Amino acid sequence: MMGYGTGLGLGLGLGGWVMMLGGLAVVVGLVLLIAWAVGRVGGTSATTPTFPGQGFAPMAGRQAPPDAMEILRLRLARGEISAEEFAATKQTLEAGQ
Repeated sequence: MMGYGTGLGLGLGLGGWVMMLGGLAVVVGLVLLIAWAVGRVGGTSATTPTFPGQGFAPMAGRQAPPDAMEILRLRLARGEISAEEFAATKQTLEAGQ
């Protein structure tokens, strides 16, 4: 009786299995390469600061986010708000505490 392959199953010889696994490795490698490239170009990395003026802080020693008064001071320093807006907002923040 005639058969196909070397008896390793599914009609694929040993060479067929090697080629199939090699092709699978190439496909997985391409998917990982594309995912890495997309993350590198468009995503944020773990070293991106979360808050302005704050560098990367590892999870174990992570600093608390700036409080409202610190954000208000930074906005005034950058010229985003006027001194009158600063005073009014500061008064509102202090009344809420």
